[in-house]
Amino acid sequence: MHIEPFGVEIWMNEWETRCEWNLAETCVESLTIAELLKLAGRNDDSLSDLLPMKMTYGAIEGSDRLRQAISALYQNQKPENTIVTHGTIGANMLVHKTLVSRGDRVVAVVPTYQQHYSIPASIGADVYPLQLREEDGFLPDLEQLRALVTPDTRLIAINNPNNPTGALMGREMLEEIAEIARSAGAWVLCDEVYRGTDQTGNGMTDSIADIYEKGISTAGMSKAYSLAGLRLGWIAGPVDLIEEVTIHRDYDTISVGMIDDHFAALALENKDQVLARSQAITRGNLVILDAWIADEAKISWVKPASGTTALLKYDLPLNSRDFCVALLRETGVMFTPGSALGMEGYVRIGYANSPEILEKGLALVSEFLARH
Repeated sequence: MHIEPFGVEIWMNEWETRCEWNLAETCVESLTIAELLKLAGRNDDSLSDLLPMKMTYGAIEGSDRLRQAISALYQNQKPENTIVTHGTIGANMLVHKTLVSRGDRVVAVVPTYQQHYSIPASIGADVYPLQLREEDGFLPDLEQLRALVTPDTRLIAINNPNNPTGALMGREMLEEIAEIARSAGAWVLCDEVYRGTDQTGNGMTDSIADIYEKGISTAGMSKAYSLAGLRLGWIAGPVDLIEEVTIHRDYDTISVGMIDDHFAALALENKDQVLARSQAITRGNLVILDAWIADEAKISWVKPASGTTALLKYDLPLNSRDFCVALLRETGVMFTPGSALGMEGYVRIGYANSPEILEKGLALVSEFLARH
């Protein structure tokens, strides 16, 4: 099976351990176990709960405790509407493998996480990109979507909040997308791994699984919940879809780690505290980033409404990879080149690290821009 090289992951693997100031990171600043216990109102004594835990496979679909906590993130989902996976990346892979066959028609927004167009293409599907444009605020053009969705469309793949742009589709737009999908009998897969980081309100985006009867939500503990090290995600959707996913999942997952399951459940049972911390970081850092961009004549953007990333358009006579490599070598600051996302002329910034890292990194970028 041929599959396109994963542009972002190749870039991260090449440079992430070699940079000094990581402004390519997409997770809200990671929690330690001690910090998680404190947010949950526990202390180190709680670690004794792990001592009698027998290191078997554990609950195959995810523990009842964890699936209950996951279902509580949605308006209309029950534990049986969920299944636990190895990260959101595993959830996305399983949905595509379950639903897509050779010759199927798949419509995918771009830019987005590369799984959502490269995996169906590798299966042999006919993938039709819906290009998000700066002039539309990086939100999908629904008339163009209607033109792309034909009666034989199998799947529409979207990403909300969007990576890399931080654009946010509200409930009204999601309902329109659901209606377009319904007219073709198509599934809608929405990668919602950044859900919980909206810049306003309680931070929680409406979920496609709650809006559309053939809507599938994928998410996980890495971005908004600051626990990427757990490598734990999930799928939420119709029970019949979950049952079909299980057939494929038996071949590549069996179960997630029992310790990962335990700490993910603890975090989700205390989601208000965990997300309050994440929102304080993302909202405070976006103010810093907004002020910096206002002073940089060579940088422009569409200000994100959610998520942890933004696309920055730059005015320099360099392609995006050369820009990012030069920036790294001269300053130690790491961005992600737009070329890795199919968006040449842009770089992606991750702004959810500590404010100190963001401010120092941006100051060094300013010096770099002044020299070039």
